[in-house]
Amino acid sequence: MSKVFDAMMQFKNNGESCILVTVVEKKGDGPVEVGKKMVVSETGEAFGTVGGGQIEYVARENCKTLLKKRESLMEKYSLNGGKMVDGAETLTMVCGGIVTLFYEFIGVRNNIYIFGAGHVGQALTNVLNKMNYHITVIDERKPVYDAFTGANTKVHKSFVDYIVEDGIKEDSMIVVCTPSHEHDYNVINKVIELNINPVYMGMLCSPEKLMDYLKTTYAQFGKDINLKNFYSPIGLDTGGGSPEEIAISIAAEILAIGYDKKGHNHMRESIKNAKYRYWED
Repeated sequence: MSKVFDAMMQFKNNGESCILVTVVEKKGDGPVEVGKKMVVSETGEAFGTVGGGQIEYVARENCKTLLKKRESLMEKYSLNGGKMVDGAETLTMVCGGIVTLFYEFIGVRNNIYIFGAGHVGQALTNVLNKMNYHITVIDERKPVYDAFTGANTKVHKSFVDYIVEDGIKEDSMIVVCTPSHEHDYNVINKVIELNINPVYMGMLCSPEKLMDYLKTTYAQFGKDINLKNFYSPIGLDTGGGSPEEIAISIAAEILAIGYDKKGHNHMRESIKNAKYRYWED
């Protein structure tokens, strides 16, 4: 059992989510006792057991789905040679009993990568680190990196090198607030080039900077690039221009996207509504 909990702590420290599967009920004969546990990571690595055979195979497959959905589940299984039992999924195992498994999602709400450890990056981290996110901050400026606090992980490395060498998790969130337009563009274009699919990618910029970015990016990649999840100017239209006010605006947008809330006044919508030539239809 200690290996299960040791693995869970290691996953947590690495910013990885996992599913803890526990046998919570058994009626009749079965391959495992109540209380036995198995933990399955995002990569499919597993520790512990809930009985082996088909039930464990089904449990691991369920974990894959639940990790993508970030959900928990209670499910009952009939191990009676294919005999159907109300409220239970039928397996071909012939133990004769009924086993109930509880799948508990354990992990962060999402992984957020902040490129740029300056004033806005620090203020945003101060807001987000009180919520259930795993925050990774990347900056190549040593004094800025050294002064930064509050992130789960901070990395002193070139922005693009981090993407290429360390990677970004699929379906994560990205905030780009580097010290220069060139770095911003390079980060976003590397994400596009590598076909990484964040659920949210926001760039801190002015409308003029955005138009320049779109012009050069469409010229480089063509008009068919997918910018559906690209938000710029970043944040909800809350007003205020201090780093702290901008951070609250960005955090509010991240929450709205994460909870799939509609009807908010995103800063990017006002730009799209202006029908700029280089913005997606």
